[in-house]
Amino acid sequence: MPNLKSIKVRIKSIKSTQKITQAMKLVAASKVRKAQIRVLNSRPYSHKIVDFTLRTVKSISPSDRQEFPLMSRREVKAVGVVIISSDRGLCGSYNTNNIKKAIKRIQELESAGIAAKLILIGNKANNFFKRAKVQVIDSFTQLPAAPTVELANLIAQSAEKAFVTNIVDSVEIIGTDFISMLRNEVYIKKFLPVGDLNQNNENPKNASEAASFMLFEPSLNDVLNSLLPLYLSNIIFHALLEANCSELASRMNAMSNATKNAKELIDLLTIVYNKARQAAITQELTEIVGGAEALK
Repeated sequence: MPNLKSIKVRIKSIKSTQKITQAMKLVAASKVRKAQIRVLNSRPYSHKIVDFTLRTVKSISPSDRQEFPLMSRREVKAVGVVIISSDRGLCGSYNTNNIKKAIKRIQELESAGIAAKLILIGNKANNFFKRAKVQVIDSFTQLPAAPTVELANLIAQSAEKAFVTNIVDSVEIIGTDFISMLRNEVYIKKFLPVGDLNQNNENPKNASEAASFMLFEPSLNDVLNSLLPLYLSNIIFHALLEANCSELASRMNAMSNATKNAKELIDLLTIVYNKARQAAITQELTEIVGGAEALK
């Protein structure tokens, strides 16, 4: 017969856990709404910056591009991979999916004879890859609750420095796009060199026509020196916003499922407890009746 005391203690423990998961679900739900608003508001601006930058780059001849360090293309011997994860867990498969995507990409690069060098964002990626035999260029942990432009600038500067100093010949980002509260998608996007992206859906003919009428004031150098740092920071900042929103949505769903599972387990244990309690009462009654019959 099950021990009544142990069942009761277990029910009490699960109820305490249920309160925690319910509270975490409510906190994540309140935060994810704000994060969703930030993502939706940032998308038009981010897309415009990317579109304008790529149109500007297309207006420059390939030979002129080589004069700008962030646009120079060379033989790829090493690729920098920026991996975005979270500092905390309890967010379902969010971090697992990102790390799996990163591992697959690293294996693809190594099989092609290309070295992978990592820039890690978040404790989860940092803790995982510090045990792996992959070179880590830089890492960023203790992330703010909401992504900041200052953090994006630091990450962009780290990636830019690695590219300009020839530590890597290309830079990619592995992050998560927020689709809905129940869905997000892990992606890989090229980051550097600038202009080596397939993010522009514009018709090539229209793009070339637009580029032929593009004038730069006061000069091309001044325009690009202002535009390229803004472009790099924008790419990173928007990726952080998308990742933050995806993380919160994943945590809300994970805590919702945990709360539901706790309730089901409490109901099941309550039935087991009642059955065991009824069996104990029945046994006591049987012993009393048996003792009374023996005294007759």
